[in-house]
Amino acid sequence: MNEIARQISQIGIMPVIKLTYPDRDALPLADALCAGGIPAAEITFRAEGAERAVALISRAHPEMLIGAGTVLTEAQVDAAVAAGARFIVTPGLDVQLVRYCQSIDIPIFPGCTTATDYHAAFRLGLEVLKFFPAELSGGVAKIKALAAPFPMFRIMPTGGISLDNLSSYISCPAVCACGGSYMVTPELIENGRWKEITELCCKSVRLIKEARGE
Repeated sequence: MNEIARQISQIGIMPVIKLTYPDRDALPLADALCAGGIPAAEITFRAEGAERAVALISRAHPEMLIGAGTVLTEAQVDAAVAAGARFIVTPGLDVQLVRYCQSIDIPIFPGCTTATDYHAAFRLGLEVLKFFPAELSGGVAKIKALAAPFPMFRIMPTGGISLDNLSSYISCPAVCACGGSYMVTPELIENGRWKEITELCCKSVRLIKEARGE
């Protein structure tokens, strides 16, 4: 794995965040994540403030691993990288977009849930894949099944991850980390419940360590 993927794997969980009001919420949210032991965030470009959020957090917390999610175009890649994003996540496997990211040397983790997706990713030289939407696509059982013919991949399941199933995903040998929004829901963010976000992060870190036997 590349260095960014190794860092994500060490953390074990990637908060997937939609920020509507980045100037108000980005920095206190980043503080809450770091206080909870998760110095990382995938800022989804489904929100108009995504680029601003990436820039604010990257400047205030250079130690954090900040990436851009739900990226669909080369223009969004350029905007994310300019703002300080260190990796790109896409909901599906877009060959053209993968090759563009490879050409500018920015790690990309595309969404893949089928053998066809995995095979295409193999041909593109990828090592780490997002498995999205995880629960609706077969969950741990399907990840294990796909790992048989494609043992070269490390997987980041996202979609339907919660404190209830985090351990089962992390315990899967093919999984390097999970993506989740349960600790950064719109309700928590919009109501400024930063302490609760920190507590959910702490619980996640404990579960990950227990599942890994650390």
